[in-house]
Amino acid sequence: MHHIIGNIIDSTKKRVDDLKKNNSYSGIDKTDIRNIETIINETKKYYKVPVIAEIKPASPSTFYREISPPDAASIAKEMEKAGAAAISVLTEPDYFHGSIDNLDYVRNESTLPVLRKDFIIDETQMDEQQTDLILLIASVLGNQLENFVSTAQSKGIQPLVEVHDRNELEKALQTSAKIIGINNRNLNTFEIDLQTTYDLAPIIKQYDIENNTNHIVISESGIDSQEDVKQLINSGADALLIGSSIIKSDDIYSKTKELVESLK
Repeated sequence: MHHIIGNIIDSTKKRVDDLKKNNSYSGIDKTDIRNIETIINETKKYYKVPVIAEIKPASPSTFYREISPPDAASIAKEMEKAGAAAISVLTEPDYFHGSIDNLDYVRNESTLPVLRKDFIIDETQMDEQQTDLILLIASVLGNQLENFVSTAQSKGIQPLVEVHDRNELEKALQTSAKIIGINNRNLNTFEIDLQTTYDLAPIIKQYDIENNTNHIVISESGIDSQEDVKQLINSGADALLIGSSIIKSDDIYSKTKELVESLK
């Protein structure tokens, strides 16, 4: 794993320690969970692309823009008006400049399902702020993955399990997670290759046929154009998580709408 990821995890451990010391978490209201599967299926009926549009202030290598909680809420509304199926909110503060407050504001202002995107390494983080989905990274959680999936589900949160290779995918398929994200970015090298989705998405679809299961496949990272979108959907992706190309656009509404309508 890349040393930057190691640094992020170390930083996250400190955040978790502070969270536990301050007891600053309130739990999840199971009666207030928005189901992303329903919206994805409805979006596909109208030949539109289910886009999970991401509020992404920065990455470890690039700063895009300062995003305050009110800004995050305003951006989310533009994404929703443009047809996004869900909103992803980065909450990692040190390397991605995200915040829990951004998540709170977005979920209060938007009617869409909201994904908390962070490095989840402790169950306490799941109770920190109301959310509908939570990112669980297979390479980070390792043998703890199944337990974290079950814990999230017991709290009413939909786990999005992120994988990058065949080995991680096989482990994800052995859990009860229904949503699998294929990260086109290699967390060891930070290189992006859409071939990752082209290779792994069909494996999930074949698994579902053979086992009478039904997973939602989400392609993540490196998605910039309508051509990218078409190829990923054709390879078996049900939805796309798109951050950088939207947030760096001068017109977030138009860029989101363009990607949502890629199949027209």
